[in-house]
Amino acid sequence: MAPPLDAAAEILLKDLAPQVLGAVIRRFGDFAVSDDAVQEALIAAAAQWPRDGLPEKPRAWLIQVASRRIADHLRAESARRGREAIVVSLVPPEEQLALAADEESAQRRDDALDLLFMCCHPVLSTSSAIALTLRAVGGLTTFEIAKAFLVPEATMAQRISRAKQSIKASGVPFEMPLAEERGARLEAVMHVLYLIFSEGYTATSGPELHRSELSGEALRLTRMLHRLIPDESEVAGLLALMLLTDARRAARTGPSGELIPLDHQDRSLWDRAAIEEGVALISATLPRGSIGPYQLQAAIAAVHDEAPSADDTDWAQILGLYGLLRRISDNPMVTLNHAIALAMVHGPAAGIERLDALADDPRMKGHHRLDAVRAHLLERAGDREGAIAHYRRAADRTASTSERNYLITQAARLSEA
Repeated sequence: MAPPLDAAAEILLKDLAPQVLGAVIRRFGDFAVSDDAVQEALIAAAAQWPRDGLPEKPRAWLIQVASRRIADHLRAESARRGREAIVVSLVPPEEQLALAADEESAQRRDDALDLLFMCCHPVLSTSSAIALTLRAVGGLTTFEIAKAFLVPEATMAQRISRAKQSIKASGVPFEMPLAEERGARLEAVMHVLYLIFSEGYTATSGPELHRSELSGEALRLTRMLHRLIPDESEVAGLLALMLLTDARRAARTGPSGELIPLDHQDRSLWDRAAIEEGVALISATLPRGSIGPYQLQAAIAAVHDEAPSADDTDWAQILGLYGLLRRISDNPMVTLNHAIALAMVHGPAAGIERLDALADDPRMKGHHRLDAVRAHLLERAGDREGAIAHYRRAADRTASTSERNYLITQAARLSEA
């Protein structure tokens, strides 16, 4: 039995996977078939490289193996259907390595970018786009993606397969969208990356507050996107937002995994290097001109991160930024956070009044955060019984064990007071 891959080789395979997939799709023009072939090539590498050593050109090696898998598939299909000719894409094995080597200098940067945009195809649902992005660009296995989203591997495999077939059926070629389409597709790309990060930073369900494999992957992919299109201000804003938010991760949970809210966190545990990088990025981005929601959220995160303590937070500045954000974003979560900022500046009654505006919003119906924020503001206003009731209601409505335990603890604390 061959020894397992070392950590460096595993990282190399993950980095090469989207490059190889992009090159193979560009040659053969079929997303589903190319993805299957690349997965087989990655499995072959994991088995052979520890035994035979790392090839001189790992990327070319993977392209060659994937191309042979597709060639075998097409030969079998041709024989089954009684065809006499093989498609032009089939290349004799002795020529494949030379062609694969040529790919070493061809469109490496575009491969990853094309994949991001293809995975966020408008025909796909958000959940399918996230799964396909993690598989094709992130290099995660179907098992890893299924585990992250708490579904059986077979269910996730079907979701990914349907997504690939939907892309094929759409008839859209594997290439960057036209200039007039790129803006809308870029928005979808950023939204998917934001959702992946958010799910990793605060899991919607399960025993753990964090799913660091997801938030880390979203950060890695957003860095890649920023390198590829550095002049896009909202991409820079999204990267800054992730950095400034993820910087607090180590302080968000206690020794037993319990949730620690922002105003009680040990700020010495915050990642100062990530904060400095995020602040520098958003400081350079904001003066460029047009300001979007990711930039404003990053600016808010920067105000929090630069405050030496919770009491020193510049809530007036945060309130102003949320006011701007509400003007350009029809998002109930923005209104929810705006209510908190209002309460911190003008008192809890002002915040509660703003919350009332969300009561009839169908997007917030049954959402635990609405009750959790109301409970917090009622507590600040001195309404202990009201706060207890809403803490308990919020606990009943969340599927996150960490959040539920925190909310139950808050209700119990007030009951014992």
